Amino acid sequence: MTAALFLVQRVSAMVLAFAVSVHLLTILYAVRGGLTAAEILARTRDNGWFLAFYMVFVVAVAIHAPIGLRNILREWTAWRGRSLDVVLAAFALLLLGLGLRAAFAVYLK
Repeated sequence: MTAALFLVQRVSAMVLAFAVSVHLLTILYAVRGGLTAAEILARTRDNGWFLAFYMVFVVAVAIHAPIGLRNILREWTAWRGRSLDVVLAAFALLLLGLGLRAAFAVYLK
């Protein structure tokens, strides 16, 4: 792994550690508060902070996961080179697209 990829993955890991903690605490708060799914969706609708938080979360996942998967595939298989990087870049775009779609769906509905 290059030094740049190492640094980017570590920074995305720090963002993810914070985001996952906030996400789980939010879930616990909602469940313990007895909120229904409809009430939760009502609170997320048109909430710019919610959208911004989850967009950052999705971007961090889309960066972090493909780098880690690249390292695993390079370590466990003979797959190397440009084709591996292209496939994982496509995977990153897929994660980004699906994650942003989910965040906007909850924000806009």
